[in-house]
Amino acid sequence: MHPGAPASRGGTGFRAAGEERALTSVAAGNRFERGDGAEADGAEDRRPGGSADTPRLWHVTLSVSGRRAPLAEVRRALEQLAHDHPFLLTSRYAGDHAEIRYWEEARDLHDAAAVALRLWGEHRRTAGLPPWEIVGLEVVDRATYHQRVAEGCCPSPATPVGVHPF
Repeated sequence: MHPGAPASRGGTGFRAAGEERALTSVAAGNRFERGDGAEADGAEDRRPGGSADTPRLWHVTLSVSGRRAPLAEVRRALEQLAHDHPFLLTSRYAGDHAEIRYWEEARDLHDAAAVALRLWGEHRRTAGLPPWEIVGLEVVDRATYHQRVAEGCCPSPATPVGVHPF
């Protein structure tokens, strides 16, 4: 959004040139008012018998890309990342992009996504990863992942674990 543009989603008007836009969010677990005026818990667990504080499994797909790098270096770096963090299921790569799939245990989607968004940057130096940026992130719960596998919409759990070229 450029300076002076109308604020989105019910904003109160225009910002002065150079004025910073304040960002707000509702933290997981905070209470908020629903559209019908009733109050709801933002972290309420919708699973039968579940608890909002019980960790759940989330399937994460992290996509990165950037300037072309030698394939052997990309493969070696992804193998080092998998060695350092054995939770990685599979990585696919090319000279200018890669995709990492793994399971994350977290309290909620917010926590799983936060961990995923830090993964590449925090391990760039130690694993020798290319200086690529994150260009995509998908985090889905276990039930959604298994539903997609059953529908043939994503690689099955039998997809070979490890680091593979696209």
